[in-house]
Amino acid sequence: MKALSIHGNYIMDIINGNKTIEYRTWTTNYRGPLLLCASAKKYPNSIYGHAVCVAMIRDIEWNEEDQLYYWHIEPFKKGGSYLIEPIKVKGQLKLYNVDDKLIKSAPFVKVEHSNPKFDEWYNKKSNR
Repeated sequence: MKALSIHGNYIMDIINGNKTIEYRTWTTNYRGPLLLCASAKKYPNSIYGHAVCVAMIRDIEWNEEDQLYYWHIEPFKKGGSYLIEPIKVKGQLKLYNVDDKLIKSAPFVKVEHSNPKFDEWYNKKSNR
C-alpha cells in the first residue's frame, strides 16, 4: 500500500475528524487508500513511529492563495478511512510502499472515546 509520513499530532487530528485536508507542496496522481505513518518525533497524546490508519484520498487540488496542494481525506466510516492495528514503520519522504500483508484493520473503524472498549484497545496499543 502507498504510505505517507506525517507528524503524529496531525494524524491524531485526522483520526479524530478535526483535520480533513492534508497540505503538501507536491502532488501525486495517486488516489485511494493511503497508509498514514506517524513520524518518529514525539508529540503529546500521539503515537510516533507507527502506521495507525488508512486514509482514503478522494481528491488533490491546487490552492493558489496558499500555494499548496490540498489532499482531501474521506471521513472515518465504513467504506471510508479506517484505523489499523499499529505497525512499526520507518518514515520516508514522499510516497513509499508498505507491504499489504502487514496492514490489519483495527476492531474499530474510528475513534470512539465514549466506548470503554475503544479506550482500552487504544491505550494498550499507543506508545505514549
